[in-house]
Amino acid sequence: MRMLPTIGPRRLLAGAGALLLGTTLAAVGVSTPASAGADPVGYVRLAHLSPDTPAVDVYLAAPDTAKPRVFPAVGYGVVSDYLELAPGRYAVAMREAGAPASDPPVLTTEVAVTSGGAYTVAGVGRHADLGLRVLNDDLSAPTGGRAKVRVVQASVRTPVLDVAAADGPMIANGVQFATTTDYHQVEPGSWRLRLTGAGGPSTDTEVRLTGGAVYSLLVLDAKQGGLTAELRRDAEGGTVVPAGGVDTGAGGIAGTGRGGYPLVAGGLAAAAVAVSLLLWRRRRTTW
Repeated sequence: MRMLPTIGPRRLLAGAGALLLGTTLAAVGVSTPASAGADPVGYVRLAHLSPDTPAVDVYLAAPDTAKPRVFPAVGYGVVSDYLELAPGRYAVAMREAGAPASDPPVLTTEVAVTSGGAYTVAGVGRHADLGLRVLNDDLSAPTGGRAKVRVVQASVRTPVLDVAAADGPMIANGVQFATTTDYHQVEPGSWRLRLTGAGGPSTDTEVRLTGGAVYSLLVLDAKQGGLTAELRRDAEGGTVVPAGGVDTGAGGIAGTGRGGYPLVAGGLAAAAVAVSLLLWRRRRTTW
């Protein structure tokens, strides 16, 4: 069993306080080189990572669009595929799921999307203290035939998480809720990971990493209690992964049932409004 290098937690990038953005956006993938500076577009995906937050409806308005598009809400754990978005400024409004469009929105904001780069925009935190966070996704290809992986901690049930090889040393120690680790390059192959938190049972997760690919390991609260995990294949060979980039394995990953939802046809440009505060990134480094 190969051992991952030990890594520490990093605070997710802070954005405006908001409701979740993991809304019905998971069927549109792109297969375009993800090198910043070469692309005339940006890449954005949305995620709902707040376990106790109910669904919301998201109203999305592209530049010069009089009528916004409406995306009904989805639940915790949903992550969309990357959306290919033209640069520009967009607007977003959020309402409780099923609320009339005439109701005052819970949140409104204006968003700037720039060319190049990739981002995950997520609603994270407990419902009482919810925030909109932006992760800067590094989709560049790993070197030497290795894989690149990070941990995204989205479990309220286990606010401080340890990730270790099931039969080996600690990999990520004390990863706090609503934080992510750095990307680390590792040898490809099968890995059996153990997820543990203070006072709770451990969950074993088996993952398979492919050389040249980039991954995010999402740690979530399982419906039946304990933890579950989902391995997201973000890119391969420096190219954004097309739709269906969820790699599942045994243990806590298999059978999570957290799939994506189709994006309404033609909604790519409008969906960009969910990309809040892409250029505002506040970091707290703890390793």
